[in-house]
Amino acid sequence: MTAAWIALAALLMQEPAKPSALAVKLEAIAATHKGKIAVGVKDLATGEEFFLKGDDVMPTASLIKLAVMVETFRLFETRTFNFDHKLTLTKEDTVPGAGVLTDSFSPGATFTLLDAVRLMITVSDNTATNMVLDAVTLPATNATMAKLGFPETRINAKVFKGSTTSVDPARTKKYGLGSTTAREMTGLLELIATKKAVSPTACDEMLGILKKNHDNEMLARGLPTGTDFAHKTGAVSNARTDAGVVYLKGKPAVVVCVLTDENADQRWLVDNDAQVVIGKIGRAVYDHFAPAEPAKK
Repeated sequence: MTAAWIALAALLMQEPAKPSALAVKLEAIAATHKGKIAVGVKDLATGEEFFLKGDDVMPTASLIKLAVMVETFRLFETRTFNFDHKLTLTKEDTVPGAGVLTDSFSPGATFTLLDAVRLMITVSDNTATNMVLDAVTLPATNATMAKLGFPETRINAKVFKGSTTSVDPARTKKYGLGSTTAREMTGLLELIATKKAVSPTACDEMLGILKKNHDNEMLARGLPTGTDFAHKTGAVSNARTDAGVVYLKGKPAVVVCVLTDENADQRWLVDNDAQVVIGKIGRAVYDHFAPAEPAKK
């Protein structure tokens, strides 16, 4: 027997690598979910990462608004738009769902494009999102995501206007507002956290907006009180999504993304099963990288 064959035989006889402690925890939690689930985690300091179905293309719901924000800041950087570029609300702009513009502002109200981006992220305002998209465009947003290395991170249409504004009817039908993978969304957030998505100043501004997200019913629900967390959520009847950057000791440390679809529990309640599972994943990730913190009560 040659040395090469001996080496090969020895390799085949080796025991398979044991899963990491993080993988064991997260796979056990994910297995309790009644529906599809994909998870991505990366420690920005050590490079340790975990992916469960990380390359499966999944619907984003409003999580895709993160990509729209990145494109808007890219255009701010290229001076296509100034931060104080004004938008004017019209009756035709208003759509239902999340946000404050449709119910609390009258047609004719004016505000800056930056303010619209803030509303799009912090309260997931659908009307504000469409107004931002009128400025930055769907194709440009998708082209920027592809250029950054995220070809499956795509927004397919304006919110509640899929039948008339879709740039990809097949994907609109399959994924709704947008699509991504856990690996791509984790990668996009890593670029923002490491100040490489746009300029460092723009990335800092985006992280500041993400930290003000009002929706704390998913990943954030499991984090210790006071944890800095920059994130964006998404929710439709059959899917819940959340992705963000967890800060440890004041530094962006861990990126985490959870995507769910075909959920058995479609209730619009805080204890929706998918939201609870996502919260448990958030807590498990935190405990793995910063153990011994008291849980939220």
